[in-house]
Amino acid sequence: MKIPFNKPYFTGKETKYIEDAVKRGMISGNGYYTKKCQTYFQESFGFKKALLTTSCTDALEMCAMLANIKPGDEVIVPSYTFVSTALAFVRQGANIVFADSKTDNPNIDETQLETLITNKTKAIVVVHYAGVACNMDTIMAIANAHSILVIEDAAQAICSRYKEKYLGAIGHMAAFSFHETKNIISGEGGLLAINDDRFINRAEIIWEKGTNRAEFFRGEVNKYGWVDTGSSFLPSEIIAAFLWAQIENIDNIQKKRLQLWHYYNNALVNWAHAHDIKLMPEPEKETNNAHMFYVVCKSMAQRDAIIKYLKSKNILSVFHYLSLHKSQFYKNKHDGRALPNSDKFSERLLRLPMFYELDAVEVVKALVSYKTPR
Repeated sequence: MKIPFNKPYFTGKETKYIEDAVKRGMISGNGYYTKKCQTYFQESFGFKKALLTTSCTDALEMCAMLANIKPGDEVIVPSYTFVSTALAFVRQGANIVFADSKTDNPNIDETQLETLITNKTKAIVVVHYAGVACNMDTIMAIANAHSILVIEDAAQAICSRYKEKYLGAIGHMAAFSFHETKNIISGEGGLLAINDDRFINRAEIIWEKGTNRAEFFRGEVNKYGWVDTGSSFLPSEIIAAFLWAQIENIDNIQKKRLQLWHYYNNALVNWAHAHDIKLMPEPEKETNNAHMFYVVCKSMAQRDAIIKYLKSKNILSVFHYLSLHKSQFYKNKHDGRALPNSDKFSERLLRLPMFYELDAVEVVKALVSYKTPR
């Protein structure tokens, strides 16, 4: 493919730091580079506690454990999201209550939340789609009024803010992804952010297979043992060393991605208008981290035709999530409510290539030569 949908960006220091991690003699995790990364996220983004994980899915599973989700509890989740957002809570026995997207963007429609809350609701999980913030003031006010936890699925949202706060620092807990498709990467990898003091100590225990090993190494206890549930959530030092090279270049990476995003946004205005296509809304009160650039076509047929046309030009574009409430796994468990906006984005949203070394001029040139089939 001449222009892939994604291409991982390497800063040049990843292998140097991996080699250094090996020479330090401790590569199993929670060593020099893990601590450097976690300290950076706490100091730069305002998280009370940051713990690297092997994936965003693992970070979400830790959130479900920390929230003490039990069979029969209800968790509100947007239908338009990746399966991990719901799966982490399903594994704990939760009943998922799916919420619809907003009409103008795929984020959760906060105006529906009050109607979805029952006395079984334990948490609301919000997804900051494309790195653009949900309406966190309203969501937090509703959650606090009902004593419900808010968990931010910030997989796509590194460096984005809502008003003066970074995403992931607003809810009680948050999960980030460093998968190779994200802005900064470690191949696979994730981060759990804790913003509520109640969960910090237990988070460390769950992170370390249910043991109080972290307290032992800090000298807070004279021996460590199995004290809670948990799993092997922490990544190796090799993953953390790779991530540190990306963190060192995060400002440069963000600057370049934003340049590409704005080029798309400015260059495609006339093309979008001519084909009755909606460009990704430019955030107003929120910031844009240029995680992706998407358009919303007028129909599934038009979207599929554009994907096929770009492929003929050796450019890979993709659609995104399929509504989870219609998935094979969950369709018989859903309460039957129609979620038209989630379905709209499932059928009509198209993601254009977006990565650091992208030749966006070639993508735009191909798009503007596209003609709607008669």
